[in-house]
Amino acid sequence: MARVADEETQPIARRKRTNTAEDFIELISMLPWWAGVLLAIISYVVLHAWDARLAAVIAAQLTMNTGLLHMFVYAGQFALPFFCLVGAAASAWRRHQRKALADNVNAGKTADVLDGMSWREFELLVGEGFRLKGFSVVETGGGGADGGIDLVLCKGGEKHLVQCKQWRAYKVAAQCRQAVADRA
Repeated sequence: MARVADEETQPIARRKRTNTAEDFIELISMLPWWAGVLLAIISYVVLHAWDARLAAVIAAQLTMNTGLLHMFVYAGQFALPFFCLVGAAASAWRRHQRKALADNVNAGKTADVLDGMSWREFELLVGEGFRLKGFSVVETGGGGADGGIDLVLCKGGEKHLVQCKQWRAYKVAAQCRQAVADRA
């Protein structure tokens, strides 16, 4: 049974099942793009050196274990850097999208710019706003339209957890305003 995410009766998105390669790419894409490229270079150099050593051992004596390990290391020296580069490209693309979203909102003259925004775009916009204020931001990806903690902010040794809410209500009840004012 699907729960309702908002008044527009959109079902909450469920995380699809992924394989190890997709999970690894997603993990790398959470890093800055340059870190993904650096990991690709390091993984290639390390695995290539290991493959060369294994090739020398295999030339001296062929055993089933070293031959199988050599096969995995040889393939890994190309696959792992490829996955790192795909993750780095995804990271760069997401960074571009966040920047373009912030620029579009800054170019807008009214709050109407926010009306057509999806909950995911709203989360990206909030994260970009905190980045511009000097915070290190990790987007957790949430579990859907209401998946819990959306952003983890770090600045000056402090960590802040953020859950974004994009409400489409134009009026706030007087009792809600009073409750917020009482807490301030």
